[in-house]
Amino acid sequence: MTSQSDEPEASAPVAEKSSAEGLAGRELWDEVRVEPVEIALPGGVGLTLRAYRKASELTPTEIEVEEEDPFDARKRAALDEDGEEGVIVDEEYEALLAEDDADEKKDGADEETDSDDEKEEVTAETDDEEVPMFLSHKGRLLAFKNAEALVSFIRSGAPHDLAQLDSWGDLAERVQSSDIDPLPEERYELDLVVENLRGGHDTWDLPLLIAAGEVARDLGHALRLKPVILALSPGSPLDDLDESLRATENGGMGGFFGRRRLKKIGAQQASLGWRSVISKISAAVDWRD
Repeated sequence: MTSQSDEPEASAPVAEKSSAEGLAGRELWDEVRVEPVEIALPGGVGLTLRAYRKASELTPTEIEVEEEDPFDARKRAALDEDGEEGVIVDEEYEALLAEDDADEKKDGADEETDSDDEKEEVTAETDDEEVPMFLSHKGRLLAFKNAEALVSFIRSGAPHDLAQLDSWGDLAERVQSSDIDPLPEERYELDLVVENLRGGHDTWDLPLLIAAGEVARDLGHALRLKPVILALSPGSPLDDLDESLRATENGGMGGFFGRRRLKKIGAQQASLGWRSVISKISAAVDWRD
């Protein structure tokens, strides 16, 4: 007879995730193509969500305007002698833009030679590009002070712009507060930008400023903040600053020329421009506990 001690021992059960639990952590975010982000603003630090999708796949966010947009009102009131519409931005930022007016007019004359066909091609390409979208509602970013509050909102079924994603149902069913842990590159410190720029060229934190530019552009387009889009548009002073920062960060010969360009950018003007941008973003945040 085989003794009891000679019998093979039963193997220990392998721990597996239940179907109800599904994916978690970074695997979950990769699967649903959404990412948690942390944004520090002068009014506090908030957690929210961001996703990228093709523009043709999305329904533009609805914007609720309780009062007349002061940016639109001032723009309509700014008419030149020929009756053409002018663009007026924040008074402090006007000083930043004024120095580049002559160069922009010169460059604009060359750009007018572009054909209508080329413009149509650019429009078609834009429709196929991936664009940013955030956890937002009616033009306001929903920002949460802690992970538990964010998860509670995700599961609540309340309306928001990310609900149109085909992966939203999976995320709402599976997400846990422990999953709300943004990667280092998805944490942005907009609250430090103005002070850093004021410190002068030698103290500028390149990764901080470059990351701020990335998230500010995303927020401007996702929330349709026209002053922010304008301030960071290609060819603008803050865009020139961003390009010089990136060139300097990359090093090499490009870094050498990038450093030279940075020294020509006024620290005070850059800080004023960024203060205006951050002010517009802060005004579009809906803080949730």
